[in-house]
Amino acid sequence: MNDAVSKVLISEEEINNTVTRLADEINRDYAGKEIILVGLLKGSFVFMGDLMRKITVPCSVDFMIVSSYGGKTFTSGEVNIKKDIGDDIKGKNVIIVEDIIDSGVTLSAVLDILKKREPASLKLCSFLSKPARRLKEVQIDYLGIEIPDEFVIGYGLDYDEKYRNIPCVGILDPKYINE
Repeated sequence: MNDAVSKVLISEEEINNTVTRLADEINRDYAGKEIILVGLLKGSFVFMGDLMRKITVPCSVDFMIVSSYGGKTFTSGEVNIKKDIGDDIKGKNVIIVEDIIDSGVTLSAVLDILKKREPASLKLCSFLSKPARRLKEVQIDYLGIEIPDEFVIGYGLDYDEKYRNIPCVGILDPKYINE
């Protein structure tokens, strides 16, 4: 265990069970259809990789790099798109894959951008949700786990680009926060 984790919030086993449940829901809802998974980097890559391996319907992947944090533990409120998707999504079934929805600011902006591109459907799948921090409400179609208002790391989640490789989700020990 990494000493930056003050408490394990979600075990590896619970992560696996949650990803399986979400993939089962997506497989059921999109039976006979094709989907495009759009991962929001960097945080979603671990979750998206696990999720896509459990999805049985035809799917392709694309990525966006979007941020509103900039090395802090709170949103700046300004959304910065560093990389846009490369595929045309008009008339296609798109599922945005996110690691955590905190303020909702980033996701709200991404949803607005992608809706203008006229997909057949646009859904949101998030491994975690932290509703106590919500500034903008977004509809989460496939939700893994709702968590308390703690800053979490591991399973792709980072603090200042560190700790993504921790196999569980844990609460970041405050002594590691440089704000």
